[in-house]
Amino acid sequence: MEYQVFDTTLRDGGQREGISYSVADKLAVAKLLDEFGVGFIEGGWPGAMPKDTEFFARARTELDLKNAVLVAFGATRKANTEAQKDPQVQALLDAETPVVCVVAKSDIRHVERALRTTGDENLAMVRDTVQHLVANGRRAFVDCEHFFDGFRHDPAYTASVVKTAIDAGAERVVMCDTNGGMLPSMITKAINEVVERTGVPADQLGIHCQNDTSCAVANTVAAVEAGVKHFQCTANGYGERPGNADLFATVSNLQLKLGLPVLPEGCLEKATRVSTALAEIANIAPDTHQAYVGAAAFAHKAGLHASAIKVDPLLYNHVDPSVVGNDMRILVTEMAGRASIELKSRELGIDLAGHPDTLSSVTQRVKDLEAGGWSFEAADASFELLVRDELLGGKLARPFSLESYRVQVEHREDGVVVSEATVRVRVRGERVIATAEGNGPVNALDEALRAALTQHYPQLKNFELTDFKVRILEGSHGTNAITRVLLETGDGDRDWTTVGVHENIVEASWVALVDALTYGLAE
Repeated sequence: MEYQVFDTTLRDGGQREGISYSVADKLAVAKLLDEFGVGFIEGGWPGAMPKDTEFFARARTELDLKNAVLVAFGATRKANTEAQKDPQVQALLDAETPVVCVVAKSDIRHVERALRTTGDENLAMVRDTVQHLVANGRRAFVDCEHFFDGFRHDPAYTASVVKTAIDAGAERVVMCDTNGGMLPSMITKAINEVVERTGVPADQLGIHCQNDTSCAVANTVAAVEAGVKHFQCTANGYGERPGNADLFATVSNLQLKLGLPVLPEGCLEKATRVSTALAEIANIAPDTHQAYVGAAAFAHKAGLHASAIKVDPLLYNHVDPSVVGNDMRILVTEMAGRASIELKSRELGIDLAGHPDTLSSVTQRVKDLEAGGWSFEAADASFELLVRDELLGGKLARPFSLESYRVQVEHREDGVVVSEATVRVRVRGERVIATAEGNGPVNALDEALRAALTQHYPQLKNFELTDFKVRILEGSHGTNAITRVLLETGDGDRDWTTVGVHENIVEASWVALVDALTYGLAE
């Protein structure tokens, strides 16, 4: 590929607070990144990090990469020593990767204060390390740490680091916005000046941006527009502090907006799936509002948007969501008009185009319910039941009907809290009474209801409540507040979400629970 997509999720991305990759995790991440089509995967710092040393050893036999090559990361030789005698440099060679990336100081202040050496010795460290790596058959990249801050402080010295690395045989010299303080115009200006000062063409330079100004993606795009063809990113923008340039937003912008072929054909459409899978491995909830790949990236709430989308989806989408493997969604809220309701119903497999009266009644019912605190935005299952009920004139078949329920919570002298629920329901003409205990009133109700219904609906054994969210609605106060409950239920093959609202949290939970079982049993 003409452009070098360099991913550093396993090294720089792993510095994000809360992320700790095991070796097995790192291998799984590498496979997904390769599937997405990146050209380089920086796997970590062998020699300095035992886990990374193990990763590179296992990768030689456990990874069969189709698009990417592995990169070992490390530092230039230490001051006043020889590259061939530096154990850290040797560990880079021992990793047996075809590419090695070494970080070098390019800000004279860091050279003198952090490394405590001279500018000339730092240049020798860069030159010797690169020459040693190249002599041993490695492609060498050099990350110029604090490049932009250093270039603004002492452009002559920072430029000399770039020139030294290129003259020594480095394939790319990467300009790092280590503190993440740059803006796109600053990036462009610095690149033009360093090219003019050193004579090194822009396509031999690389870019690495942190996101401290929320400009990491924009800064990376600006660098590519200035002629840079090597750019470093992390999946989902993971990284230290606010993170790094997001891989998925960067490549999507370059490929879809600028028409640059940065990924192999057919890879960009895997963006959403790979992004979500990598979030799961990192044990971080996917960012629903992430550009391109977030669940809300193409979600529309306003009725005005929906009216236009009904005519042409691209009127309110900047790209076709499918090109990044995502979907457009219509959100049903108090802002919804007829077009929103019609589009959302169609998304759920119900065509209301030929039922104008039902469309009107559903729209009004949603608006009335939302005014009372209901929210169908994240409760598709409850919304679908509402639509189907309106279509049938309020006669949607229910798997059971409630006669009554009762919940007791007992706090015993020894501190043990026990919840017990009794439900009386009618199911298929039979009156059934069941009692069960649970670790809370909602769990007890769930257990009792299942006990009452399982004989008639054995598939309930596969149903599991996977999430339970409670929200006190705005405008309500104290223990007398109106409560909204969202229940997520799954059966191993699919998940669905239902909603219930009431002044009583148990009743709100009951309403959501009934919808959850009704929806699951109706499929």
